[in-house]
Amino acid sequence: MAFLTNEKLTIVGAAGMIGSNMVETALTMGLTSDICLYDVFSPEGVAEEMRQSGFGDVKITATTDAKEAFTNAKYIISSGGAPRKAGMTREDLLKGNCEIAEGLGKNIKQYCPDVKHVVIIFNPADLTGLVTLLYSGLKPSQVTTLAALDSTRLQSALAKKFGVMQSEVKGCATYGGHGERMAVFGSHVTIDGKKLTDIIGTPEFTDAEWAQMKQDVIQGGSKIIELRGRSSFQSPAYLSVEMIRSVMGGETFRYPVGTYVKTDKYDHIMMAMKTTLDKNGAHYEVPQGTPAENASLDDSYKHLCKMRDELVTLNIVPEISKWSEINPNL
Repeated sequence: MAFLTNEKLTIVGAAGMIGSNMVETALTMGLTSDICLYDVFSPEGVAEEMRQSGFGDVKITATTDAKEAFTNAKYIISSGGAPRKAGMTREDLLKGNCEIAEGLGKNIKQYCPDVKHVVIIFNPADLTGLVTLLYSGLKPSQVTTLAALDSTRLQSALAKKFGVMQSEVKGCATYGGHGERMAVFGSHVTIDGKKLTDIIGTPEFTDAEWAQMKQDVIQGGSKIIELRGRSSFQSPAYLSVEMIRSVMGGETFRYPVGTYVKTDKYDHIMMAMKTTLDKNGAHYEVPQGTPAENASLDDSYKHLCKMRDELVTLNIVPEISKWSEINPNL
């Protein structure tokens, strides 16, 4: 098999359902010949399954030791937080998972400061990604978070509604936070070549149906828990591996990602923007939608700032004015 790279990819949380799916997806895509499975619970069972799948020219290691896992890692994907359970919001995981993110950032700084890219997917991803970035000492372009699930949920909902393939629904994007206050942008969407804005408000797709669909997208994770009895694992695993593939020089990532934002309007925050990923990491521009969509992005930003400020109160991060002392890149 021809690999995109021979550099080390470390999967954090590899013993869990998301992590084990990430491992299999990365191997199936032929990303790298060097993959390390790390978890506080032994990931050796997952490693054995992958070896027994006969992937061939791949070195698969499994460890519960942080130093072994992170030393020489050039790419990292982490799902290593507590999962969401029925009745919980992503925000309910704030304190515990941000403490885990702090430890992850410090491990990166200690063992692999020359890592090329880190993808964070454990919730609340905007905040865990921000904390990881702060304590890792990395540049903002080097740490991204999974935000694409909201866009794919919008795309799949519209495809189901109009009876078309998902590829025929273009321009789907949600921005801001990956949470209950995300900004759903419909103004750039086309369905089989037709503008969504020309369809909304007609008998084919009423304003009420569109409002309900946006709410369903926001609650998409809760719906998976209701349908499957557990939080989603296959879709976040697949999309996060697609993200790291694009940074390795593979196929372009198709959806927004969460990235560190510093503009006159949005500052010292991690949120989903209009992004591209390549070998130099994440690049972003602020999306522009209708006045109502732009206002919903502002609202999402305010909500994220409130949670970020709560991390200061919890003593997980210092006040913003001191961030540059921990990470000069911020």
